[in-house]
Amino acid sequence: MSLELLSKLETKIQAALETIELQKMELEEEKQKNVQLQQHNEQLQQELNSWNEKVTGLVGLLNNEVD
Repeated sequence: MSLELLSKLETKIQAALETIELQKMELEEEKQKNVQLQQHNEQLQQELNSWNEKVTGLVGLLNNEVD
């Protein structure tokens, strides 16, 4: 192999390594976003459950008043 070919190969390898590193960083960011979304989803689910319990309780009160 000539020095020119080795230089081109080195450049391509370096570019590939940089791309891999950027993708690793992006993946880590996406994982963090996913954790935040899961936490937010859990909070919303708890709020929904709380509202469902309140509505069920109010409907029960109305049923008692009607009877």
